[in-house]
Amino acid sequence: MTAAPDFIYLASQSPRRAQLLDQLGVKHQLLLADASEDAEALEAVLPGEAPAVYVQRVTALKLKAAQARARRRGLPPAPILCADTTVALGRRILGKPADAAEATAMLAALSGQAHKVHTAVAVAPSATARRVLAALSSSSVRFAPLPAAAIAGYVASGEPFGKAGAYAIQSAWAGRIAHIAGSYTGIMGLPLFETAELLRQLRIAC
Repeated sequence: MTAAPDFIYLASQSPRRAQLLDQLGVKHQLLLADASEDAEALEAVLPGEAPAVYVQRVTALKLKAAQARARRRGLPPAPILCADTTVALGRRILGKPADAAEATAMLAALSGQAHKVHTAVAVAPSATARRVLAALSSSSVRFAPLPAAAIAGYVASGEPFGKAGAYAIQSAWAGRIAHIAGSYTGIMGLPLFETAELLRQLRIAC
C-alpha cells in the first residue's frame, strides 16, 4: 500500500487558510501563482450565475491551474487544496472591493441585512490526478445596522481589501455581526469540518 502523504500543497495566498490548516494540524506548503498567471481572470462572474455555482466553478478552475503549476515546477507529489469564498446578497455576488468607494458601498448594502457566505473547497490527490474531492459550505450572516462613521472607519483601516464582501469575521468588525448560522471557519475562508472530511479520504491525518 502506498504511504499516506505527510503534507499538502495549499494553493492560496490567504494567511487565514494557512492558519486554519495549522489548526487542523495539517502540514502544508504554499503553491502560489506565477507572475505570468492571470489569477484574477479565473474569478470573472458569468452572466446570471448563481453565487453557490460561481464559487464552486472558480474553485475548480483554481485547482486545475494549481495542478498545472505543480507539474510545470516538477514538485514532489502531494495533494493540492484550493478554496474560494464569495459573499452573496440575494443573487448579487460581492467580491473583493477594488477601492474604498466600492468597499463602502458593499458594507452599506449589507447594513442590517442577512447575507450568505459560500466557501467551496476542492482537493486533488496529486498534480496529475483527474479525481477531485469537493465540498461546499454555505452560511448566513446578519449585520446590525451600520452607522456611516463606522463603515468609514473600517474602510480607512484597510481591513476590507482583499476580502470578499469587504469584511473579515475574525477582525474587530465581528462586533457588528448580530447573528451567524453555519460554519464560522467557512465564513473565515476554509470550513474545517468539510476540509477535514475531504483530507481524511486521502488518508491525511487531521
